[in-house]
Amino acid sequence: MTRAPGDEDDLGDVIPFQPDEDEPESAVRQPSGDSAAPEAPAELEGAAGAGQDAAAEGPGPAERLGHAEGLGPAERLGPAEGLGPAEGLEPAPSGAPEAQQPAAETTPASTAHPVPEPERASAQAASDASAEGEEAGREAEAEPGRRRKKALRKAGVLAAGLLVGVLALGLGAITVIKPYLSPDDFEGPGSGSVTVRIAPGSSAYAIGSALAEAGVVASAESFVRAAEKRAVTDRLRPGHYRLRKGMAAVAALDLLLKPGSRVVRRVTVPEGLRVQEVFDRLSKLAGLPIEELRKVDQALVGLPEYARGLEGFLFPATYEIEPGDTAVDVLAAMVERFAAAARHVGLEEGAKRLKLTPLEVVTVASMIQAEGGTDEDYPKIARVIYNRLAKGTPLEIDSTVLYALNRRTLRVTESDTKVDSPYNTYRHKGLPPGPIANPGEKALLAALNPAEGDWHWFVTTDPAHRITKFTNKESEFVRYREELNKNLGTS
Repeated sequence: MTRAPGDEDDLGDVIPFQPDEDEPESAVRQPSGDSAAPEAPAELEGAAGAGQDAAAEGPGPAERLGHAEGLGPAERLGPAEGLGPAEGLEPAPSGAPEAQQPAAETTPASTAHPVPEPERASAQAASDASAEGEEAGREAEAEPGRRRKKALRKAGVLAAGLLVGVLALGLGAITVIKPYLSPDDFEGPGSGSVTVRIAPGSSAYAIGSALAEAGVVASAESFVRAAEKRAVTDRLRPGHYRLRKGMAAVAALDLLLKPGSRVVRRVTVPEGLRVQEVFDRLSKLAGLPIEELRKVDQALVGLPEYARGLEGFLFPATYEIEPGDTAVDVLAAMVERFAAAARHVGLEEGAKRLKLTPLEVVTVASMIQAEGGTDEDYPKIARVIYNRLAKGTPLEIDSTVLYALNRRTLRVTESDTKVDSPYNTYRHKGLPPGPIANPGEKALLAALNPAEGDWHWFVTTDPAHRITKFTNKESEFVRYREELNKNLGTS
């Protein structure tokens, strides 16, 4: 059949659709969509019959011509052009099935672009993902708030715990420092009497503790505070003190600084006393039992190695003897005081210079001290002793005879000078075996530093006025002895 020349460009080659013989009619795909395509115009029925439905895999001619919403075949061909069905299209073969509506025209008018199932699934998944993202976003936005709330709750718990700890610590600190900030203290001068011993080397706190233990002050801290406030901690001295119970810390401090509050016995031991005389004095003035003094183990009192006994080493001085002091305590203090004096005068070094032993120097000093006279006479007496020793003549010192006789007198008779004793320097040349008294520091210095002179005799002609005369002539010595006897009333 011959087509009009103007129709070629519009319709193209129309190829009739022949279904496969093996595929039944029911297998022909129906258009998808919710509604059927609009009914084709009558002019196109022949053409529709001639063309079969498009295969499932590809679009047919009808699909290439457009959807129902666009220009349909009838509209493009137009009935006004006078083309009837027989003229425009070849008749369909006999027995051909009725034309099926094109699949492309099954989309509803309201849906311009149908979405395939996979795309709808993908879109649904994207929608779900978007929803999940929005939910996650909302969760993410809410998460900082929840974290802040949690952090605030945690901070609140920590703050509460910290506050409790600080309060507990504060209470503990107050408990610890309160005694120092406001220590317990009594009021007033107190009452009664109590003796408290302050040990040597005690700090202000140790003293306060001793006072508090004795009931004198309310607390050691109150005493320390009073002592530091008045800056007198360096004036506190060891010893026994008579105080009162229940005293204000300031009042107790005042008594400790008063010498009259100290419970102590002061005993003065003069120069030149013998050991037995020192014992008698200590027993009388310090209340020490005389038998305890006599039985003291001399190894416990710290005598120097060159000493033969206590004689000469109980240094004359004033001693403070406190309650509880023993005989050993007192004698050890006296020996210690001698050691200090010996170091001060350079006893051992001076003895070497004089070619004497330290014990011999102490012995000479004891004779100087026992003979009396003035301080200015001591070096001259030392010179007489050394001159006689050098010449090898007996010393003839009366005090050595009296020591041997255990007497104290200014009158020495001829019979006294005949006593059989190593201490009798009338009968024995040289120095006696040891000291005959306890010399002081001036006598030690004189023994180490004798005066220059050639004297061989000396006589204390006036004991009352401590007048001593020296000579190197025996005739003058005899005259001096007569002067002494006259003054003593024995001539």
